[in-house]
Amino acid sequence: MAKTSEPTADTDHMPHRGNWTPLLDKVNVPADLRKLPESDLKQVAEELRLELIDAVSVTGGHLGAGLGVVELTVALHYVFNTPADRLIWDVGHQAYPHKILTGRRDRIRTLRQGGGLSGFTKRSESEYDPFGAAHSSTSISAGLGMAVGRDMKGEKNDVIAVIGDGAMSAGMAYEAMNNAGSMDSRLIVILNDNDMSIAPPVGAMSAYLSRLLSSKSYMSLRQLGAAMAKRFPRGLASVLGRAEEYARGIVTGGTLFEELGFYYVGPIDGHNIDHLLPVLKNLRDSDDRGPVLVHVVTRKGHGYGPAEQAADKYHGVVKFDVATGAQIKAKATAPSYTAVYAKALIAEAEVDDRIVAITAAMPSGTGIDKFGERFPKRTFDVGIAEQHAVTFAAGLACEGMKPFATIYSTFLQRGYDQLVHDVVIQKLPVRFAMDRAGLVGNDGQTHAGSFDLAYLGCLPGIVIMAASDELELMHMVATAAAIDDSPSALRYPRGDGVGLALPARGEVLPIGKGRIVREGTKVAILNLGTRLQECLKAADELAALGLSTTVADARFAKPLDTDMIERLAREHEVLITIEEGSIGGFSSFVLHHLATAGMLDLGLKVRPMVLPDIFIEHESPVAQYEQAGLNARHITQTALGALGMSSAARSVRA
Repeated sequence: MAKTSEPTADTDHMPHRGNWTPLLDKVNVPADLRKLPESDLKQVAEELRLELIDAVSVTGGHLGAGLGVVELTVALHYVFNTPADRLIWDVGHQAYPHKILTGRRDRIRTLRQGGGLSGFTKRSESEYDPFGAAHSSTSISAGLGMAVGRDMKGEKNDVIAVIGDGAMSAGMAYEAMNNAGSMDSRLIVILNDNDMSIAPPVGAMSAYLSRLLSSKSYMSLRQLGAAMAKRFPRGLASVLGRAEEYARGIVTGGTLFEELGFYYVGPIDGHNIDHLLPVLKNLRDSDDRGPVLVHVVTRKGHGYGPAEQAADKYHGVVKFDVATGAQIKAKATAPSYTAVYAKALIAEAEVDDRIVAITAAMPSGTGIDKFGERFPKRTFDVGIAEQHAVTFAAGLACEGMKPFATIYSTFLQRGYDQLVHDVVIQKLPVRFAMDRAGLVGNDGQTHAGSFDLAYLGCLPGIVIMAASDELELMHMVATAAAIDDSPSALRYPRGDGVGLALPARGEVLPIGKGRIVREGTKVAILNLGTRLQECLKAADELAALGLSTTVADARFAKPLDTDMIERLAREHEVLITIEEGSIGGFSSFVLHHLATAGMLDLGLKVRPMVLPDIFIEHESPVAQYEQAGLNARHITQTALGALGMSSAARSVRA
């Protein structure tokens, strides 16, 4: 590649616009890319890869997936007329190269920062993002909807959905393909497969076959054959059709997709632009109707040695040194909640061989990888299939096992119907461990666990716990393991604990009982979750103003500790509830009980503090909770406001 300087680990990093990316500097939007000769595209891809590596070294984020689709991104924007042609990236975590080519290069070093670019595709961010994403397996459904909408309007643009092999493990993708295969709307699906490899000789043959299969002459010949086959007796026509499809399937592996009604092309080396361009052009220029699937093989982390050699191909990284790939991680003062959960679950499984762990394609993100190292035969990664994960857990519970379905709060939403019908109605003791409860920082709106208290709390007979620190989390894992007559859920946040000493194994808590952490007389703060430390800070601030404050940790959102709540209501002038969840959760349960018990009739001042009724943008967790109004100073202000001490509240704000 023609360049005069290499990326360095210098603190200033590489210059944003510089002579190390001469061709990329000419590309602000895809229309600029399409002005270049095809012979320049390989160099554009190399420069784009360098720019991606340097940008993510500054911001952190998803790196490996983006490195794997650099050539594919260049080829798609070169061949198709984006944004008129709709290009949908499933999940969107691999779309950083796409963002660089679509007018956002000057902001690429704001990725996942407050006020900066989202780490995923986002409709409000660019006309080149026709569909927002962050949860997987939605692209084919959305693309089909766009294609049908286009047809209904009489328009001719292409719709292209790029979906990874991991996302293809979700049932929604097959539901969409089954629907698309029964229609004649023109839709192009790119299967980005980074779980297989193609040897060079096979790759060359596959590229030739793919060009042939996608050519007008072959597709027309196939149509002619299909028309002729209709004139034969039905049995013979069926045999001929299946012979042709299975012959292609044996060579290319496309039988499944053909059976779903897709015209299959591939596999193609996704890092070879000379292989990609002719196939994509053939499909662009085809007059054929119906869906097509192009099987593209790539490698996560491609083109960057440290990523290629890493076990996770640098799926998600913090800031790192470009030259060495070493990630610059802040030293943790306490273990993460995820690590503590894994420790606690392993401790329970050591003494109970009925405990099994389930994850939906997030073993390292949930700590189940650690459990799997210790108990490989009791660990189940079901792929990106939360619906299946929940009902699979229900089946295990039917047989007397103790399943821990360990799924991010935001991802468990995808299995809600199964949770209601297959678990809760049947009173099966499935334990739901919800990582990433509350706000999650730079992953933003789509990954925040804001709603589980509301969507679980309305279900009869479920036990819901929220840990206030890492020690409480260990106790709650032990408690969940002991609950054998009903479903249960425990929630804990992203991030590190507060530094408490941890036992070898947690203790079983009395169900539905909270604890008083600090005694007072004037103000009561009733906490659920990891805002407890902020509650204690607020109690200190209020004490300095002469206001004696009780701090209680509810522990359970359901069943409520009604005795403790009634005591707080009777003995204090102000009762404030705190939770890391949306409206309709814990505070609603507390207020409902107080209202029906008649305890709001005597002048008690109640102030619920919840996440605001908005989707909070990506930012640092500290800034997010500041925006949410759930830090110590907000609690203090709320108490003072309830007491009519507005001047004191103003001094606290200052």
